[in-house]
Amino acid sequence: MATSRCGKQRQPLLHSPTPADANGGGAAKRRRFVSFLAVTAALVASYHLLVPTNSSHYHALFLSLGSNATAAAHLRALTLRPHVAGTEANAATARYVLHAFSSLSFPAHITPYSVLLSYPVHRSLSLAAAPGLAARPFSLVQETYKGDPYAEAAAEVLPTYFAYSGSGSVTAEVVYANYGHNEDYAYLASRGVDVVGKVALVRYGDIHCEDMVRNARAAGAAAAIVYTDAKDFGGSAAKGEKRKWFPDARWLPPTGVQVGTLYYGNGDPTTPLWPSCAAGDDCERLSMEELDGSEEMPGIPALPVSARDGETILKAMGGDVAPPKWQGGDGAPVYRLGPGPAVLNLTYIGNETLATIENVFAVIEGKEEPDRYVIIGNHRDAWTFGAVDPNSGTAAMLEIAERLSKLQAKGWRPRRTIILCSWDAEEFALIGSTEWAEENMDTLASRAIAYLNVDISVFGPGGLMPRATPQLDELIKEASKMVPDPDEPSQTLYDTMMRHHPPITRVAGAGTDFAAFVQHIGVPSLDMSYGLCK
Repeated sequence: MATSRCGKQRQPLLHSPTPADANGGGAAKRRRFVSFLAVTAALVASYHLLVPTNSSHYHALFLSLGSNATAAAHLRALTLRPHVAGTEANAATARYVLHAFSSLSFPAHITPYSVLLSYPVHRSLSLAAAPGLAARPFSLVQETYKGDPYAEAAAEVLPTYFAYSGSGSVTAEVVYANYGHNEDYAYLASRGVDVVGKVALVRYGDIHCEDMVRNARAAGAAAAIVYTDAKDFGGSAAKGEKRKWFPDARWLPPTGVQVGTLYYGNGDPTTPLWPSCAAGDDCERLSMEELDGSEEMPGIPALPVSARDGETILKAMGGDVAPPKWQGGDGAPVYRLGPGPAVLNLTYIGNETLATIENVFAVIEGKEEPDRYVIIGNHRDAWTFGAVDPNSGTAAMLEIAERLSKLQAKGWRPRRTIILCSWDAEEFALIGSTEWAEENMDTLASRAIAYLNVDISVFGPGGLMPRATPQLDELIKEASKMVPDPDEPSQTLYDTMMRHHPPITRVAGAGTDFAAFVQHIGVPSLDMSYGLCK
């Protein structure tokens, strides 16, 4: 969120993959993606300033070793239960990854940190009675579908919430603010719509939820509701046909909710720009009073709600008709700006508490330059089951580790040391990777060659989608030439990638775990996935 922040504009998967999901149509794409990532890592670890060594034999072996069934088994094991950072279920995934690494030929270990995480204690939302409007409470529940084989596990999903939301109760009229840009609030002001003291209703898309709530607070709103509009995430249907959603299509169901974090920084909120420590150790921290008064915290209560709930609120609103670009899709009601007559009663109480997170590492020592590091990273925690984000990436990384172990058995050693990293608490604020980077900043600044990130490995049809700093462009192209395209086996990933404009985009922002390496340390970095290409 991730993202993994919210606002990544993808459907949060609420269900673990079935055996058919794990071994079905995505198998070839998963296999090719693993091969691409493995070859890229090998090239970075084995090359000297992009000049080939005599390791081409081992590079070729990457494409022949391993089985997609292994990655599928990892994916299923990691997604059997929801595993939010700081929970017992997520600690179990850390033990799983540690065991997977340790069962190979590599030394592996866990590095824990005690960090500030945020969980919901109480949520309530209702429309108050008004002239011509009956009072209506919202259940704030994501419904499972009939016959869902994972309904019991889905009951473990945390209630929908925004991490680090301000706690409090607000009763106020509603104002519709489109996607919550500053420009949207400027438009409301130009129309004479007063947002001060009101509840801002905004829809997902364009910007991250922390920006939406931050902008609502800056406009004077007392609280914010962020809903998922069917226009953006509910799919479409041909005229006369019924719209479909999960499990019959990839779109978010009417009661589906996107959750996320509202903290505006990276890393443990109590240790900004310096490392946290393990539970029981002493380290400098900001107090809760200092945090509550900081610009990094949202400062107002906020809740994410479903498309159905958002539409219900919009139907109860009056005022001027919103401009055409602010309207919903086919079949949606007319969106109006407000304020009122709809009045919302909103209460959110959260629990911000120090909790233990666990980064898991495996190290493959380099033969010629052991003090130079190629780092492969992927986060492990998820808001729910994490079948795509992030554990499709974790499964790929564990498959790569197994291939590297098999190569070692055949006499291979990387020129440089490879560090495999399973990050924790990415969804809250890139916490695991940021704390480790802060703790090891001087060493990484002098020794890290590259950071290769894979948050989501495969999420649909399409093609390879690499984002990188310019130093890695040629390596990406070279690695992609070595891997057949899963949709067009007569061509390579390079052939199809080069059709995109641009074929390689730049890593930017702080949407996933490359942020600390690029922005704090300046390590050449790559983030990659396979799916729908824009």
